[in-house]
Amino acid sequence: MAKRFPIAPAHPERICWGCDLYCPADDLRCGNGSDRTQHPIELMGPEWFTEPGFEDLAAPAKDPA
Repeated sequence: MAKRFPIAPAHPERICWGCDLYCPADDLRCGNGSDRTQHPIELMGPEWFTEPGFEDLAAPAKDPA
């Protein structure tokens, strides 16, 4: 099961969002470029998850039971 992607993290600038490792911005382990990947909230603002293509993140999580 993949990690749940946070909609509004407290400090998105401290983490690279390029893969499931969520490395600190100064320790990029995956080699996914030389710069960190920004969280969508940094690029599109606080309502980023309402943009087309992100509707599944805004929906309530299904109970696995």
